[in-house]
Amino acid sequence: MQIIIMRHGDAETFAASDAERPLSARGREGSYEMAEYCKENGHNEFDLVLVSPYLRAQQTWQTIAPLMQAAKVEDCEDITPYGDSESVVEYVCALAETQQLERIMLVSHLPLVGYLTADFVTDIPPPMFPTSGMVCIDFDIETRTGKVLWQAQP
Repeated sequence: MQIIIMRHGDAETFAASDAERPLSARGREGSYEMAEYCKENGHNEFDLVLVSPYLRAQQTWQTIAPLMQAAKVEDCEDITPYGDSESVVEYVCALAETQQLERIMLVSHLPLVGYLTADFVTDIPPPMFPTSGMVCIDFDIETRTGKVLWQAQP
């Protein structure tokens, strides 16, 4: 199974709450650039996309969705900035096993995106992600081991 983990695009600094911070113009541009990269390289088809309910993640997905093909898109409360990465990994594995998913995308936040990467690829420390940054992981559900196939940023 392939898992693409994406950090949301650059966001405005101020809002009524962290969850309500919108994307900046730079965030939309960087996210769209990454979607173009995915499309050009054949990484734009997904069985499932999980998106944080925070505004900047939702807007990131809305920005890239026209270049992506997703069979199903769901909001996921567990992938907010301080979600529990081990629980998310188990959830993704359960979904993949029961729904026979081959390619999944998660649109989330720091620090969770780094922790998720390290939990799917257990022999690396949590990497830093720039805004709109992505990592693609080849993950074997049976052995629960993964390797980074590529990492990209705008």
